[in-house]
Amino acid sequence: MKTLIFAVCFLCATAAFGQVGGSISAQAQPLRFDFNPQHAMRPPVTEAQSLFDSTSSTYTYGQGERPLWEVAEPKYEVPLGDSARALRKEHDLVKKSAKVWNN
Repeated sequence: MKTLIFAVCFLCATAAFGQVGGSISAQAQPLRFDFNPQHAMRPPVTEAQSLFDSTSSTYTYGQGERPLWEVAEPKYEVPLGDSARALRKEHDLVKKSAKVWNN
């Protein structure tokens, strides 16, 4: 028990000496930000530019979202049992070889 207490005290003392012996001074220093005079300036506003082609005057306007059931087509997947049955039938219909060669 004495050994455990000694080890804990030794580790705490080592940590305290490590904090004091560092190159950073313990004096509090105020936080200082670099001064930038253009930090809060607003850039000049330019004229609006159209992203549409200048030759065509028609454009499409949409608002909101469409639900998926209106847009997507239902995807049909063959069940695993049906594909296994089809493979078994195909395997039964394939012509078997008459002779077996063994080297």
